[in-house]
Amino acid sequence: MENVFQMAPVASRLDKDKEIALEFPKMDQPFITGKVSTTLGYIPQVASELTSGDRMGTLKARWAIGRMRFTVDPGLYALGIPDAESPVFATANYKMSFDCLRSALRKMSAWILVLDTKGINVWCAAGKGTFGTEELIYRIASSGLDRIVSHRRIILPQLGAPGVAAYMLKKLSGFSVVFGPIKASDIPEFIENGLKATTEMRRKSFTTGERAALIPVELVQALRVGILIIAAFFVLGAFGKGDDYLSAALSVGVLAALGVLTAIFSGAVLTPLLLPWIPGRAFSLKGALVGLAGGALLLVLERHRAANLSDMLDVISWAILVVALSAYLAMNFTGASTYTSLSGVRREMRWAVPMQIAGGIMGLGLMVVSRLI
Repeated sequence: MENVFQMAPVASRLDKDKEIALEFPKMDQPFITGKVSTTLGYIPQVASELTSGDRMGTLKARWAIGRMRFTVDPGLYALGIPDAESPVFATANYKMSFDCLRSALRKMSAWILVLDTKGINVWCAAGKGTFGTEELIYRIASSGLDRIVSHRRIILPQLGAPGVAAYMLKKLSGFSVVFGPIKASDIPEFIENGLKATTEMRRKSFTTGERAALIPVELVQALRVGILIIAAFFVLGAFGKGDDYLSAALSVGVLAALGVLTAIFSGAVLTPLLLPWIPGRAFSLKGALVGLAGGALLLVLERHRAANLSDMLDVISWAILVVALSAYLAMNFTGASTYTSLSGVRREMRWAVPMQIAGGIMGLGLMVVSRLI
């Protein structure tokens, strides 16, 4: 029996009286292990065991390689051999989220309803609205879920709660929501406890290891821009110097490379790792403090330039730029933390961004002055 696209008389995204065509995920996705027959057609089947290809995909996504293409087709999937009474779990179509869920459900048969979050994880998608009530209602309707399961309950990740209005979902789809634990690894115990979460299951940790796992993607994105900046200084940095072009370009370019890499390491690596122990609450302030230490180290490493006023001003200008760039990069990490809010980030940006711009102008201005001496 092949899948047949039908019209399901269930609420659509916006108009509850409008019918929605049934949609099924593609069967040719590499992680599909088989198919499960239902009254509506075949549902793609997945396993809880991850393959080397799955793990390699996760590793590449961690390092921002094909990150936005690391997705699964939205819709309903069968884990194991589920039946009409099997639980239904919802997740994002970011494959790392999908893999994390299915790998946690070992020796369990269940339905996995994947929402189209545009390749964004559950927590971020809930904040952006793509892991939300409207999308969830649409996927329930387009998958024909009400005709596949006999119950009317969906288990959602707790971090998806900001995007879902449970009362609206119940009103428009007939399905009620149970918010599961924060960590997918706690789901088996959550199921055994009768869908009840312990206090510990409701608490989001942010350990050194968890922070370190977020560093690679920020590091790669910063390096992509940083390499361009370094290249520009190698090409243009020698203008205004009295030496021959090649030696001046190397001198200026090496200093620029040291400055940019110091700023990136300070703001995108050290600040996240040392976050709880750096004084202050604002991420930009924490990054500035680490950048200040990095700038001081740069002054020490390049102290041999002090004999030449022009070169000395160059080093000082880069020390200032390191502080400004480190503060900016550290502020980017607020979106990955567990204790920042949108209003707090906006409040911080109102005073931090102007100071970072001022620091950048000061550093670049001093660099121009050094060329005129």
